[in-house]
Amino acid sequence: MKGTPASTPGAWPGPLDGQIAEAVRAEAGLVTATLRRFTRDFDIAEEAVQDAVVSALSAWRLEGLPDRPGAWLTTVAKRRAVDLLRARGRERRATEALAELQRTATASVSGDLDEGGGHHGGARCDGLTDLEAAATDERVDMLFGCCHPSLAPEARLALTLRAVVGLTTPQIAAAFLVPEATLAQRIVRAKRKIVEAGIPLTIPTDDRRQRLDDVLTVVYLTYNAGFLDPPTGEAPATTLAVEALWLADLVCARLPDEPEAWGLLALLTFQQSRAGARFTPTGDLVLLKDQDRRLWSTDQIARAEGFLARAAVQRRPGRFQLQAAIAACHAGARTWADTDWLQILTLYDLLLRHDRSAVVQLNRAVALAAYAGPAAGLAEIAPLADRLDGYHLYHASRATFLGALSRTEEAAAANRRALELAANPVERNLLTTRLAQEDA
Repeated sequence: MKGTPASTPGAWPGPLDGQIAEAVRAEAGLVTATLRRFTRDFDIAEEAVQDAVVSALSAWRLEGLPDRPGAWLTTVAKRRAVDLLRARGRERRATEALAELQRTATASVSGDLDEGGGHHGGARCDGLTDLEAAATDERVDMLFGCCHPSLAPEARLALTLRAVVGLTTPQIAAAFLVPEATLAQRIVRAKRKIVEAGIPLTIPTDDRRQRLDDVLTVVYLTYNAGFLDPPTGEAPATTLAVEALWLADLVCARLPDEPEAWGLLALLTFQQSRAGARFTPTGDLVLLKDQDRRLWSTDQIARAEGFLARAAVQRRPGRFQLQAAIAACHAGARTWADTDWLQILTLYDLLLRHDRSAVVQLNRAVALAAYAGPAAGLAEIAPLADRLDGYHLYHASRATFLGALSRTEEAAAANRRALELAANPVERNLLTTRLAQEDA
């Protein structure tokens, strides 16, 4: 039985497009992982799934969502994979794949993962069935493969969102504000390198900890890409931030003895606990200092504290655990004035032992300004001018310090420079508002 069809067949956008996008995101990554096992070829698996997604967008707009979108995608993708294997002269593997396709076509869909199992936005670390756990394992393997150090960082991010999360190329390009053609080329080059270099899509045994840091960084960047997306009325599972939380959850489920994985999950959960206070009803950004803390999710804060405690007992601190601990200080403060800034500064000093980046130093300067005053913060960021001149938040922070010191013209100049560099619309709107208030 089909769902309700779109009122205008083939129209864009149609009333079902939000549901279609959510179904594709929920299922495409799992179908890719399943198909990789089915074909033993990542490039063909990824291409076949994307072709199936394109077919789904056309068919589902006309006919409505099928009862089991994952089964629909899997069947179409498997057939497409067989065609691709034959077209590329891999007849033996195509024959094996066709036999498997015929076998699974007669299997009971209620118990066959290949016929449409997948996550649907619920809790994922607890109560996984054996089949769900197997799928989790495959997707984490694929995540490590997509984050291989021989791939450029931007390629790792794009490929992860395409192959593991299941986003389309236009969605990824829009999220990172790059041309679609540029993003597509990154994905093509990354897939080609994986195939030509024979990069295994598996968790390494020799340099796992270093590779894990690369994986966690990609998940963190995924969250950051969706951090400032204002609410649109879509289901939460369609946002990059929630997809990143899901990826962090997957890694913890597969690698429960890695404290940095739990540290990242704690950090992202703390950040997400503030999502309800991050924007006004009209979509304007509200900075942490001005947020209504009654809107923070106490359930998510409690979960984040539990994740951080699980990391801490392993006594292997790292940068994500320390960032989570800083977020915990904010979560525990009733007001901005009640924040334990001395504790936060101490945590930043520890973090700098693991991460000496200029951005971490900038964040420490913001905390120092809250603790010791804007003059201290301004002096702290002065040595960062050359390294962060192209970073809009450096100039926005500097403008805040200058404004608090009544250096109005310098603050306005810093805000104008920040506006020149800012790409996110909600940040641009905030900076524009600041400049208008300064000119009033």
